Amino acid sequence: MNIGISSACFYPIIELEKSISYMKNLGFNSGEIFINTFCELEQDFLSIINEEKQKHNFTINSVHFFSSMYEPFLFDNYKKRRDDCIKVFKKICKATNFLGGKYYTFHGMRFSDFKYINRSLILDVYKELCYIASENNIKLAQENVSWCMSKDLDFLKFLKEELKGELYYTFDIKQAYKALENPMNYLDIMGKDLVNFHINDRSDKEICLLPGKGDVNYKEIFKKLNDINYKNSIIIEVYNENFKSTKEIIESKSFLENLICF
Repeated sequence: MNIGISSACFYPIIELEKSISYMKNLGFNSGEIFINTFCELEQDFLSIINEEKQKHNFTINSVHFFSSMYEPFLFDNYKKRRDDCIKVFKKICKATNFLGGKYYTFHGMRFSDFKYINRSLILDVYKELCYIASENNIKLAQENVSWCMSKDLDFLKFLKEELKGELYYTFDIKQAYKALENPMNYLDIMGKDLVNFHINDRSDKEICLLPGKGDVNYKEIFKKLNDINYKNSIIIEVYNENFKSTKEIIESKSFLENLICF
């Protein structure tokens, strides 16, 4: 496992095209790129990101997108709306592949009662999305998100059962706590299909902190990662208001490196 960081940590202070050199200067050699808007999907802009990646010898592990702008509508009952959003999805998958990313971190549907959703439609959409991702040599990595269907454990179990070998997963600690769930419940479901990990911390007063600044039981979590033989990246993902200086980020990286060694 190696320690990476998400460019989302610096939104909106650091523009995406400047974020790779910024993360590299903090001592990170890899991470997740968060594409913040549609113009950042254009080929000219992606070429700039790719040049920055090569210039700084930085590995892009995964790509995230401002998902609320379109992902929920991939599952809309109105077909023409779904079709338009599929076009955006294809563009993001193509961009992820171009940037050398392995995974597309995916939020998906907004939360609703699992009893009333159209499961047949949802499966059809997911199968299409997974196929498009594989055509672009990447994996679709469903993240647990507190405001999305993916916060629902039964929904994730449903996806896991129906999409074996097609769908993969991103785990986020803070999102588990925001959903009022034990993080281990998500890891138990994702299991060996976990490919991406967003790490953060929390306390009784703060829902999101840099790793090492709160009271998350990392020992339990890392034991589970070892049990499932997780070898991929550990990506620090917090909000820019969760730290006051870059020194804190460097300290957090060191904390995680010592934790992994232990």
